[in-house]
Amino acid sequence: MASLSQIIARVCEGLLEPMREASEALDSLRKADLDSEAMKQCDRAARAGARVLSLLETASELRRAETGELVLDPQPRRLRELMDEVEARWRRTAQEAGVKLMVSYDGDPECAVMVDWPRLALAIDALVARALATPGNAVVEASLATRLTETGVVVGCRVRDDGGLVEESDPDIDQLLNSPASCDSAEGIGVTLGLALARHVIAAMGGQLEMQPNVGPGATLTFELTLSPPRPIHQNPDARAPAGRTAHILVVDDNATNRMVVEALCEMFECSTESVADGVEALEAARVGRFDVILMDIKMPRMDGLTATSEIRKLPGAAGRAPIVALTANAGPDEKRTYLAAGMCGVVEKPIKAERLLEALEDALNEAPNSENKAAVA
Repeated sequence: MASLSQIIARVCEGLLEPMREASEALDSLRKADLDSEAMKQCDRAARAGARVLSLLETASELRRAETGELVLDPQPRRLRELMDEVEARWRRTAQEAGVKLMVSYDGDPECAVMVDWPRLALAIDALVARALATPGNAVVEASLATRLTETGVVVGCRVRDDGGLVEESDPDIDQLLNSPASCDSAEGIGVTLGLALARHVIAAMGGQLEMQPNVGPGATLTFELTLSPPRPIHQNPDARAPAGRTAHILVVDDNATNRMVVEALCEMFECSTESVADGVEALEAARVGRFDVILMDIKMPRMDGLTATSEIRKLPGAAGRAPIVALTANAGPDEKRTYLAAGMCGVVEKPIKAERLLEALEDALNEAPNSENKAAVA
């Protein structure tokens, strides 16, 4: 027999596509020449629509989880950043509800793990949303603690409220998901669906969502995960450079945000980086021959990536043999052949996924023929 949350999910999933069409139509209307009152009403409708669309998307994701279609996409991220984002997202909601929100992180500030970042955030958000919706609640505590073990990074999450929603002496998640009272409003439905999805996400990551009654009022929801740290890339012991040094990467992109993202990913792979903003600067930087890999944007001012690659290939010695990987949103078969013909050895499509970047770096470091810069994964 289907649970209450499963029934709600099926109904909501059927409404998802019509709601998306309505949202797109409203966005088009807001771009028209409207008077101030009409624009005010459009904005109001857009905010309401965004809440409904979020609920429907949660329901759709829940259906995928229930049918075994939930596929995790681990990316390297710092856990401290996760809790900073949680606090920023929920601060205003807590203030409007008159609830004091206390968010904390206990662990190495630089601790990074491979994790499906959006879905882990979704799970924690669901626990916070449930706590904030608890009647009679005054304080919500959300904490994340990490510790390094031989099997990986153990991550423990704890969200505590002091409200009166849970009256049973031994509450559990099923009681919340199947309680008719949890679905008597749009907010209640959102909390129920979010909590159901969070349980699936946590289970897919190897954990279990649990609920314990507090000594006083309220309850505490917890889960624990063991996650892997990003895999470092090290210099090939057979190369001329000192054995064990990390790979040194040149990041070439005219967009400062893209450079920052790529540098952060390389840092999590324990690679050192330098960055430049166009092909002219890339050519000058490459002359010194100190880079194990060059990550090259294609469309840039002054000198594009293809021209820069061709010019770098003309440089003598190790500088001209450095592996060059294209970073581009244009990664069709014809484009890829063009990049390879220009002297590149691989392509990473934008928006950049960490696993794909790691794979391209490994390929470039391990397969560059006769390169003094050749490196390998430890």
